[in-house]
Amino acid sequence: MNKQIIISFIIFVSFFGCKSEPKTILEADYLKFSENILDYRITPKDSLDKSGLMFSDQGAWFAYGLPDSTSLNFGFSGPFLMTQQNGIWSSENLAYLRLTVGDHPIYQRDIHLNYQSAFSSHLEREITVSGVTIREQLMFLNGNTSLIRFDFTSNEEDERYNTEVSFDLKNLSVFANSLTFESIKNELKIKSSKSKAQGHILFPKEMTLETSDSSYSTSTYNIDLNANETKSFIVSQTFFFPEYSWEKEKALIESVDFDSVLNARKQEKNTQLKSLIDNRKPQFQDEKYAEVLAKAHLTLQNNWRIPAGEIEHEGLFPSYHYKWFNGFWSWDSWKHAVGLSYYDLHLAKEQVKLMFKFQEEDGFVADCVFRDTTIEKHNYRDTKPPLSAWAVAKIYEKDKDLEFVKYMYPKLKKYHYWWYNKRDHDQDGLCEYGSTDGSLVAAKWESGMDNAIRFDDSKILKNEEGAYSLDQESVDLNAYLYAEKLFLSQLAEALNLNDVSKYKSEAESLKVKVQTQFYDKNDGWFYDTNLEGTQFIKGEGSEGWTALWANTATQEQAEAIKIKMMNPDKFFTKVPFQTMSADHEKFDPLKGYWRGPNWLDQAYFGVKGLRNYGFNEEADKATVQILEGAEGLLGKGKSIRENYHPLTGEGLHAQNFSWSAAHIIMLLMNETND
Repeated sequence: MNKQIIISFIIFVSFFGCKSEPKTILEADYLKFSENILDYRITPKDSLDKSGLMFSDQGAWFAYGLPDSTSLNFGFSGPFLMTQQNGIWSSENLAYLRLTVGDHPIYQRDIHLNYQSAFSSHLEREITVSGVTIREQLMFLNGNTSLIRFDFTSNEEDERYNTEVSFDLKNLSVFANSLTFESIKNELKIKSSKSKAQGHILFPKEMTLETSDSSYSTSTYNIDLNANETKSFIVSQTFFFPEYSWEKEKALIESVDFDSVLNARKQEKNTQLKSLIDNRKPQFQDEKYAEVLAKAHLTLQNNWRIPAGEIEHEGLFPSYHYKWFNGFWSWDSWKHAVGLSYYDLHLAKEQVKLMFKFQEEDGFVADCVFRDTTIEKHNYRDTKPPLSAWAVAKIYEKDKDLEFVKYMYPKLKKYHYWWYNKRDHDQDGLCEYGSTDGSLVAAKWESGMDNAIRFDDSKILKNEEGAYSLDQESVDLNAYLYAEKLFLSQLAEALNLNDVSKYKSEAESLKVKVQTQFYDKNDGWFYDTNLEGTQFIKGEGSEGWTALWANTATQEQAEAIKIKMMNPDKFFTKVPFQTMSADHEKFDPLKGYWRGPNWLDQAYFGVKGLRNYGFNEEADKATVQILEGAEGLLGKGKSIRENYHPLTGEGLHAQNFSWSAAHIIMLLMNETND
């Protein structure tokens, strides 16, 4: 795929004409749970203003906000361009609508906002000015184009209104100073100095254009409204990459029926939300849990991106809201895929395939990859913990798609044995985290738990050229590998392959090693050890219950682990099952990243580990306390965060975080083998 990025921004204003109300028929209104579940109100003050959230859909690389109370104007905030740099606002409103009713220009003081609402399917606003009501709706046609419809309705029975509409940017700053404008006939062309980007705003032939390098304005267009009459126009905005055809996109825009697309979006989201909400565990039937599932669903939607540049499959960012998370990480991707599998199997499969496009011949899978490597390079210094077979097995459980398994199986097998070929320093069948470049920091990154206390005194060892290990064997890594062997055996069995008995035999051997080497019976906890397995690396952390998630502990060991997990002085905090025990001297949630905060993936592994060993009452109690204790998870408005302070519940670090959302789904879903 072409590595250069071309942004093509088109606003196509189509016909004016009478309209009828859209007729939407939903089997049941699950869409209601998404209404204003996230607060998109923001009028950006500069290009990097992250004081609010942004709405996107269909994998688009651009997003919008709802104007906040400081800017009661027409239209929607933005767009926010993830096609530029690592995400910047183009402007407060790149297509600013100006309105005259009769002889009276409409100013901000004249505007009365009746309501504005956000759903997972679309954004919607209604404004009244001088006897005219304007309803504005924004939705995504696909990953390239959004559609905005303005409906003008006369509110008087005996009045006739002459309304004039125009668009401009002349009184607003362009935050993205890399954008410049020029006009050709009725077309506004937008160029970018940052990425060979270009765009187009295409207006009706009746409109003329005036431009400067950083502004434009159109001539007016008249809308004559009779009493109680409604007329409409549609604006389409397209951000375009060279992988896609503008000719095809333009033809699609010109032929589109707005109501049909809006109804399709509503049905699509309603069906997805139904899949989640109807599949909750019976003990979580309260409406607040339906709402948090809608919030998790929309969080994943906002981070969804279609293929572009180096990326050949659809996938999810960890968070569009944080500038350094505009890429795709391996273990994030596999966690996303499991969450997605409950309502969007196609996207779940695409997310897995995305990372395996960056698999090397020896089986290694890159840590993280990016659309534009002139901004950030792919990271081949390390990989991430092996959870890919788990993701594929969970997807296969849902639809029994053997073709997908056939495609993935050889890749998964190669990746699995890469660990034993490149990350088993002493060849004892227990693997270590490591790096490809010999750096200690990348080896710690490979664990995914970058600065966990268990790595404080680690050293790096050379296995061979391009393959290095830490001088310790990690319980979580080997528990993951045990689980992967069982998932691989399931996939091999589905494909009728002879590998099944091999995986099961290896798993039994590994289970014994995990139970004997990593478990300290005096402490009642699983720890990493030195290479020889003779010394525990103390400090109770979330890696200690990974053996329960993987089903590789004994029942007696699980009982001991459970006791510590449910201890309020250790792990059963306001937001339970954080990354290290609250009574440890190095516990520091605000400065610690992996030295104290609650990451919802680790919390889920803890809850699922309890369920695996029959501790369902404790698992239910922990699930409720996680969701109740973490600030803003329940209720409307606030976003799902990267992690949480386990003692106060404060949301920490990135907003709109994908794997947190994915694991909320996993916590609540009802499956016999969840």
